[in-house]
Amino acid sequence: MPTRIDLDLDIDSDDVMLRLIELGALDIDTSPSGGIAAILPEELPGETVARMLGVPPGAVRVSAATGYDDDSVWIVKPRPVSAGRFRIVPAGRDAEPGAIRLAGGTAFGTGLHPTTALCLEVLTDELEAGAPPTLLDIGTGTGVLALAALASGVQRVVAIDLDAHAVAAAAANAALNDVRDRLQLIQSSVDALAGQWPFVVANIVAAPLIDLAPAIVRLMARSGTLVLSGIRLSLADEVKDAYRHLGMHPLSERMREGWAALTLRTSW
Repeated sequence: MPTRIDLDLDIDSDDVMLRLIELGALDIDTSPSGGIAAILPEELPGETVARMLGVPPGAVRVSAATGYDDDSVWIVKPRPVSAGRFRIVPAGRDAEPGAIRLAGGTAFGTGLHPTTALCLEVLTDELEAGAPPTLLDIGTGTGVLALAALASGVQRVVAIDLDAHAVAAAAANAALNDVRDRLQLIQSSVDALAGQWPFVVANIVAAPLIDLAPAIVRLMARSGTLVLSGIRLSLADEVKDAYRHLGMHPLSERMREGWAALTLRTSW
């Protein structure tokens, strides 16, 4: 389990910063006291950290690190993120006009994970020429992709997630961005949905994407666009084949840090 450390030292201490990097720090930022805060990849007692950094034991405080995006991203504190045309800003911080604001929480979708960034880049490209009237967001998490779609001109989004905490987080973020009336949130599985959508995005993981392929394809409208992410690069072809066999036509593939996002269109 990663560990957070706070050091009562000058943030410009080059020697300490270099040692933190050598220790494999997952993130380094300022602490509330103006010193250095960092996330180390493993549990270490304060005395050991102090010895490794060459600082007095009293200068180091060790505490549990907070994981984001289902403990897949470890950072000192939330920070603004840019992906595609979108700017995501943590609630409580100054946000420029048009930015998506996200409240703190444990649901997936801060914008920091490569899969979310890839989806936001695809949405930027796909919606630039014109937004569909409706969009379906499968596995919505914080609701960030739904919010991005609404910010791009989609008039109504239906977002589903099996996790009640994620649905609650998405509802809070919809209210924070004043789009609650345009976002319908459902705690449900894909199998329970009826209807068809011209645009569907699903940022989950490869295994359920493959298992749910028939149910997802059933929800696709004529000439519809489907964006799939949360896919390890090694599994991208397997996911692609599952949808190709159901009549989906692969259009493009984006890759980052071992992850892939696929864009497909219906062939009917």
